[in-house]
Amino acid sequence: MDTTTLQAALTDYFAPWVQALGLQVQGFDADSVTLRLPHRDALARTGGIVCGQAMMAAADTAMALALVNHFGAFRPCTTVQLQSSFLRPLSGQDALVQARVLRAGKSLAFGEIDLRGATDGKSVCRASTTYALL
Repeated sequence: MDTTTLQAALTDYFAPWVQALGLQVQGFDADSVTLRLPHRDALARTGGIVCGQAMMAAADTAMALALVNHFGAFRPCTTVQLQSSFLRPLSGQDALVQARVLRAGKSLAFGEIDLRGATDGKSVCRASTTYALL
């Protein structure tokens, strides 16, 4: 796997509105993928705080890419569960979205996601997820 392949997957497999988030692959390792969610006014609510919907879309997308990385290629899947806890507001900085595959079996995959400020490194949201592998 390489960064170029993961970045191309964002265009090849995701809806235009997900592509409009402007996600950028920052890195990956054997179990995880890290994306950058750029801070933009279009993703913020009153006060310049990045909205939860944008963070959840970024988290879900990062986990799907972590599964691409895990399997070495795109494998059709669908989100069964995505549970999030928002820890603090995110404003004035990009977010780093790290998705880690905890376990991937024949029909289900489990993961966890940490969203943190790209500048201060503080966690703003934690999520856990379950995917059905199709």
